[in-house]
Amino acid sequence: MTRLYAQPYDNSATGFYFEDYEEYQKQAAVAANEYGDRVEEFEIQFIDGSIMDFELSNAWSVNQANVYMFLNAVDAWEDSRKINYIIAVGECGYSHEQIADDPEGVEIDLYHVDSLKQLAEQFVDDGLFGEIPSSLQFYIDYEAISRDLGVDYTQTIIAGEHYAYRCW
Repeated sequence: MTRLYAQPYDNSATGFYFEDYEEYQKQAAVAANEYGDRVEEFEIQFIDGSIMDFELSNAWSVNQANVYMFLNAVDAWEDSRKINYIIAVGECGYSHEQIADDPEGVEIDLYHVDSLKQLAEQFVDDGLFGEIPSSLQFYIDYEAISRDLGVDYTQTIIAGEHYAYRCW
């Protein structure tokens, strides 16, 4: 379960923790400062949850205007969809509005590899460079291929997992 904190911008008010949007609405409706005035603006802070959801919250730039959509995404989206969103918005320059409905519709080549050298090896194994005779396989310069891949591909770590990707 993801736990967030609503920190009032009013220094004389106390914030509150919440785990779903209904709880947020209920507590925000009664939040008041020390003078009894209603608190209207909150900074939303990620407090507890999975590392994946933490990284999603950073890419999402969670605030009180989009916290409802964020909490729905945390509950409904598979990790693969979250990863696509994090890369598309956090790395590729897409805006939330462009991809919030379909983060998997963004054209991203994504590979779960530890390094570009490992990606080069995978590409050779998959036949991307054609049929390579077994007598020549020991002469392939994977370091050179990985340097070439570095022109188009970037590496990132999301929730402790290594990925190589390129955006279109």
